[in-house]
Amino acid sequence: MQPVHIRKELQRNLCDQVFSRLADEIVLGHLPPGTHLDEHAIASRCGVSRTPVREALKQLAVTGLANYRPNRGSVVRSLTALDLDLMFEAVAELESSCARYAALRMTDEERGALRDCHASAQRAALEQDFELYDRLNREFHELIFSGAHNPFLLETTGALQHRLMPYRRGQFVNSERLDQSLIEHSRVVNAILAGDADAAGREMRSHLLSARHAAALLPSVGTPAPVPGSPG
Repeated sequence: MQPVHIRKELQRNLCDQVFSRLADEIVLGHLPPGTHLDEHAIASRCGVSRTPVREALKQLAVTGLANYRPNRGSVVRSLTALDLDLMFEAVAELESSCARYAALRMTDEERGALRDCHASAQRAALEQDFELYDRLNREFHELIFSGAHNPFLLETTGALQHRLMPYRRGQFVNSERLDQSLIEHSRVVNAILAGDADAAGREMRSHLLSARHAAALLPSVGTPAPVPGSPG
């Protein structure tokens, strides 16, 4: 019999796999708003027990992709283009701050890790490995969050990034967007490694606003709507 910690880790991995699959299907429009998310049907389709499905549905609710209704289960939530714009607007400001502070505060070891992560992402993009690039993209941003050395900023930015993660992941089904994301990452990395805080913040904000426009084109979002008074 497997040790408890191994069983829990396997369960978390199954939950993450089910969550990613459902999130992709929602973001790409395969599960439209109002769709009932039946635990038994999803478990059968994914080849897992109902426990990881139940946990995945909780994650969907936390990220705003589904609404949980007591005694009636979960349904896919409708997200407006304006909702998405405002979330990206907020995270762009937060991540811009993280990049500025990272340019000033990252240790040599952290800068090396960022450089290595970016190099791995370049290889993944060259091979058009969507899954690997998505993982490295999250690692890239998390390295910058932690490199800012501000635990309060890290916590706030990470929470909002988690809500936007399915939409940031969904944009990479477009290979042109994947390549453009890599170019934008290069500009951020160069600014951070040069210790140029202003440039790092500016390039990170530009990167997030580009991601906002790409995500707004996903089938689950609908027609983009301008944010009143937005400079973008």
